[in-house]
Amino acid sequence: MPSIFAYQSSEVDWCESNFQHSELVAEFYNTFSNVTFFIFGPLMMFLMHPYAQKRSRYVYITCILFMVTGLFSMYFHMTLSFLGQLLDEIAILWLLASGYSIWMPRCYFPTFLGKNRPQFICLVIITTVVSTFLSFLRPVINAYALNSIAVHILYIVFQEYKKTSNKELRHIMEVSVVLWAFALTSWISDRLLCSFWQQINFFYLHSIWHVLISITFPYGMVTMALVDARYEMPGQTLKVRYWPRDTWPVGLPYVEVRDDKNC
Repeated sequence: MPSIFAYQSSEVDWCESNFQHSELVAEFYNTFSNVTFFIFGPLMMFLMHPYAQKRSRYVYITCILFMVTGLFSMYFHMTLSFLGQLLDEIAILWLLASGYSIWMPRCYFPTFLGKNRPQFICLVIITTVVSTFLSFLRPVINAYALNSIAVHILYIVFQEYKKTSNKELRHIMEVSVVLWAFALTSWISDRLLCSFWQQINFFYLHSIWHVLISITFPYGMVTMALVDARYEMPGQTLKVRYWPRDTWPVGLPYVEVRDDKNC
């Protein structure tokens, strides 16, 4: 049985041809397309700094976990090792768990917890720890578990979309869902239609997934921050801004916190 550290010890192999550009890198484009995680992660930490000071400094942990996810994804695609696969999936799990802990609206908490966020955070951490160990015992359940979490987040976004008349919030929600849908389409197409893409010599859909999902992260973070503010920051207003300039047709979203009494 090959070591979990060994190259190509994972059963997962994406559509890109292996070792085409380097003897050390199995999937060249899938590996280096993760560079966007190391661009958007630190940038969002900087842009969301005023918000984190007002709401929760755990926002920094979410950004760090986002970068860790990119690092482990890079390691996995470079080696196609079983360990790389597990680390990549576990990093995604903890990233989602951190978002749940910070931004899950209290009205969606399990009824036995009431509205107690510290107890909810403990429940999320315990569940994530158990899931982490199960990832090593039953790796096949990882993808199903992560997809289930994504579906639940979409459910919450849809419910909040129906409740709000805020055009700014609705726009951010719509862009987030569209970006996620395009990213997921790239992921599924690379996985299920590989033979077709190989026939036309186009091996970059999983790389496109990395870029699109890393762009989705800032939009998703801002979406959850805006939803959360309705419940947790009643005395303040969050204004969506875009880096580098609001007037540019394309930009990275972040939030500016304003006290209502100063408006």
